[in-house]
Amino acid sequence: MAKPEPSVEGPAEGRGIGEVLQLLQAEFADVTISKIRFLEAEGLVTPARTSSGYRKFSAADVERLRYVLTAQRDQYLPLKVIKEHLGAIDRGLRPAAGGPPVAPSSLPEPPRLPVADDFGAAGIDLKLTREELRAAAGISAELLGELEGHGLVVARGNHYDGDAIVIARLAADFAPYGIEPRHLRPFRTAADREAGLIEQVTGPRRTEQTEELAALAVRLHAALVRSRLPR
Repeated sequence: MAKPEPSVEGPAEGRGIGEVLQLLQAEFADVTISKIRFLEAEGLVTPARTSSGYRKFSAADVERLRYVLTAQRDQYLPLKVIKEHLGAIDRGLRPAAGGPPVAPSSLPEPPRLPVADDFGAAGIDLKLTREELRAAAGISAELLGELEGHGLVVARGNHYDGDAIVIARLAADFAPYGIEPRHLRPFRTAADREAGLIEQVTGPRRTEQTEELAALAVRLHAALVRSRLPR
């Protein structure tokens, strides 16, 4: 019978370095406390510290260590590359076997008839670079430039979120019908007005009420468009 994999779930305050070593040695026989301390010194994991200076590793810290050790053992990756991968994961990308992390490939598409639970399904907490967005959405640099030029896709700081992927994919789906980004500006204008109305009611902070009102707005918008199409 296969030996069960040890659980990484531990006490709320975290695990000591000795406990973490025991967990990892079940899978990585050659790992040592010195190795864990070295990975911490290199900035690949940053456990919390008690007032006495003792390390306390969370479940996420243990999984991070497991990722590093697996990448070293199975892919022979240098720590510099692994650190870049971890940075991408911190931005919301997902680990990929045998390569750098990638944006989720199965982001929920906006449903034809949205309901409250559907709104915000695309709002995954991603922070993508421009090239990562293009790869995730499967669009050209030219199309992305047009979408940005017409205010349909907007970077938040230096990155793009999950909504940007969905918008870009939908814009690409419109293209075979001869509908270009410039034709989609009325959607952006309507969205700006709807968002402004909701913000007047709920204030600038995004809350559960914001989500509920936004879902109602999306449903109303879909019904109004459908009601104006030929029967």
